[in-house]
Amino acid sequence: MKKIEAIIRRSKYRTLKEALHEIGVKFFSYWDVTGVGNEKEGHVYRGVTYSTSDIQRRHLSIIVNDDFEEATIKVILNAAATGEIGDGKIFISDINESYRIRTGEKGSDTLN
Repeated sequence: MKKIEAIIRRSKYRTLKEALHEIGVKFFSYWDVTGVGNEKEGHVYRGVTYSTSDIQRRHLSIIVNDDFEEATIKVILNAAATGEIGDGKIFISDINESYRIRTGEKGSDTLN
């Protein structure tokens, strides 16, 4: 099993969610995060300087079977891309085991 973590623009979340559902990824977790980008300048609005290096993003955590890894990554790359700096990142890690709390089942069948 693989854990796919994606940090994307908030504006691309709905598109990505629908694309993931289309390929059969029905369950994942997400939360809003703030990161720091490369931009060093601030934005001035009504005489007050705001930091624009703090970037609002959405972090998704998706667990899939090994054979679904490439399809999931491809969907994220296609649905979350704008072609601009700041589209996000994808991180992949191995998952050793999973359990379904309700039944005590373990293994890759718990992802369905």
